[in-house]
Amino acid sequence: MRKPMIAAIAFAALLGSLPGAGAQTYPSRPITMIVPLAAGGSTDIIGRLMAEGMRTALGQPIVVENVTGAGGTIGVGRLARSTPDGYTIGIGQWGTNVANGAIYPLQYDLLADFEPISLIATQPFLIVSRKTLPADNLTGLISWLKANADKASQGNSGVGTPSHVSGILFQNAIGARWQMIPYRSAGQTLNDLIAGQIDVALDTPATSKPHLAAGTIKAYAVTARNRIAMAPDVPTTDEAGLPGFYFSFWHAIWVPKGTPKDIIARLNNAARTALADATTRQKLIDLAQEIFPRDQQTPQALAAFQKAETEKWWPIIKAADIKPQ
Repeated sequence: MRKPMIAAIAFAALLGSLPGAGAQTYPSRPITMIVPLAAGGSTDIIGRLMAEGMRTALGQPIVVENVTGAGGTIGVGRLARSTPDGYTIGIGQWGTNVANGAIYPLQYDLLADFEPISLIATQPFLIVSRKTLPADNLTGLISWLKANADKASQGNSGVGTPSHVSGILFQNAIGARWQMIPYRSAGQTLNDLIAGQIDVALDTPATSKPHLAAGTIKAYAVTARNRIAMAPDVPTTDEAGLPGFYFSFWHAIWVPKGTPKDIIARLNNAARTALADATTRQKLIDLAQEIFPRDQQTPQALAAFQKAETEKWWPIIKAADIKPQ
């Protein structure tokens, strides 16, 4: 009796060591998705949409955990230190997974210490202001900012975030400087903009949309070549008087370095399935997201894209002398 039992145990061990064996049983419990920025911002909103969409394909819930602070570096650092078993994944974006490497002294390498899963979507900003600001178009806003640079203020979601870097580039484009005020999230920025505590912001369509509809903030331009469907009356920067000022930022999913390839494949399939789902796609489109084509939703495509973005943006960010506060 002992020999058949020993043989069975050995055979089971052999099966467990074969490539793909882990993926056959993965996932067997809930997965955690780290969102490195605060609740209410576009990264949080998109992360929750993807978590729900991927749940169906994986057959397990994905629990969203907001791990915030230092422009997203704390949350991304948590992901880097997580066990590479597929049970901790992270959503990030241009700021957390490109720009921060040129701004913060990181304890991890944004390209070498993570495994890419999939690109998700990209989006532009809206240039917005408090509703009482005495400017009705972008050229009027620029004139007001130049004339009131000593007292004007602009909110952002923290040092190194897209809203911060794009704000610096906006200042460079019009040749003026005013106070930049970092917040912990886009939601907090908008709260103070609505309350009139700050004057302007560059904000995502996703978070600005309800406030534009309510008339509690003004929108002057979209930082893209084309108008967006959710705000068709808002002109592009080309149309509004600041030609060539474009800024869009993207989101994607990563896991810690060393995650098994078969698990990466399962997660990539789940992400692509979510992005192909009609309900998920429409929700993203309603938030002014431009979903990456299916052939760019591979781990290899994300790796190449992130590397190219790093090579493009690091010199620009360093030249702007953006420092942690």
